Amino acid sequence: MKLLPGLLAACAVTSAAAQQPARTEQSLDRIVAVVGTRPILASQIEEEMVQQQAQGQALPTDSAALATLRRQILDRLIELEILVQQAERDTSIKVTDQEVLDQVEQTYQNVRKQFSNENDFRDQIRQARFGSVEEWRRWLADGQRRQLYAQRLIEAQRQKGKLRPIPPTDAQMREFWEQNKEQQPKRPATVSFRQIVIKPTPDSAARMRALQRAESLVVQLRHGGDFAVAAKQFSGDSASAAQGGELGWFRRGVMVKEFEDVAFRIRPGEIAGPVETAYGFHIINVERTQPAEILARHILIMPEISAAQIAIAKRQADSLHDALARGGVSASFDSLAKIYADPQEPKLAEEAPFTDLPPEYQKVIANDTTVGLKRVIVEGADTPRTKFVVLEVTARHDAGELSYEDVKLRIRQSLGDQLAIRHFVDQLRRQIYVDIRL
Repeated sequence: MKLLPGLLAACAVTSAAAQQPARTEQSLDRIVAVVGTRPILASQIEEEMVQQQAQGQALPTDSAALATLRRQILDRLIELEILVQQAERDTSIKVTDQEVLDQVEQTYQNVRKQFSNENDFRDQIRQARFGSVEEWRRWLADGQRRQLYAQRLIEAQRQKGKLRPIPPTDAQMREFWEQNKEQQPKRPATVSFRQIVIKPTPDSAARMRALQRAESLVVQLRHGGDFAVAAKQFSGDSASAAQGGELGWFRRGVMVKEFEDVAFRIRPGEIAGPVETAYGFHIINVERTQPAEILARHILIMPEISAAQIAIAKRQADSLHDALARGGVSASFDSLAKIYADPQEPKLAEEAPFTDLPPEYQKVIANDTTVGLKRVIVEGADTPRTKFVVLEVTARHDAGELSYEDVKLRIRQSLGDQLAIRHFVDQLRRQIYVDIRL
């Protein structure tokens, strides 16, 4: 069965690829396929093979296996070209020069920092058979643009309900597992649990002070204040403040609803807010828009949480813990969670890798191999956002080899998406001229 692995993966060079051996030089390139009116060259296949080597994949040594690999790579290049050409014909799909440049710059920075000095970096670029850094950047830009077109075509089809997963058969899933199980990582130690997260809330006076501070900032910014400077100075969102409040490009469903309802309504250049969410008061600046996507900044003004409010939350968490420890119908974990749990926090975690848990969780669970109710966890102690967690471990699994049953659901989902893309590409292929000359 032929699948579509890696079809929509980013084609930009990673740091590993930047440190790859020299690309195979060909004294005379040749056309190995034509899609529509566009050729695919033998050198493109060789570049893909070198990329695989740079990422640690061993290439086959016998001629028959090499020929099979080349054909598989060619099939992927043809499929990508079909998607790109279809996306270019769709006037609703846009890829801007700026977002391509942004992606190229991010890749450049990630690769450049792997080298201690500029000379070493440029030497590696030359070894990769690029005449200059600018030539490499142009190559990156071309690949990034093509990948964005393909990705957006697929996303558009999903949003229109025309690309629904195709349920794979058990035989297809088993075949996929047999082909890929050697590349599967070890199963990490995991923990399943349910939790009630109690967050201290600001009192009315603190909320009013934060609102007034946000309103004052809005006035300053609308009179010409520098948004990025203000974000660095005042924003309580540590993840974006250092970048001047930059949130990057995002679509609906990424941010909280109250934030998105305003952000997707205002025009580029406008300052909106304050917009209240569970996190505080947001000031929003939309910089650019494109179909279904915006580039925005924000400043988050967070109300202060007093020691008294933190103490109230702690008493509530302790009380819930004690009620659950005593048991009884009135102390159902699920019923208490519906009443007291913070709605922004997940209530359940299934097979969460132990190493991915917050340090406070790890400390409580590490040496206790039993399931059941644990002592109240204090997360973010001595910070403005302390949380109290009532936690019940429902299952634990030690690290080991992954089995088919461990990944069956993920295979079903991944394979279903791949089969849907395959069906879509096959439909497009019947509508376009494809001539294979390999």
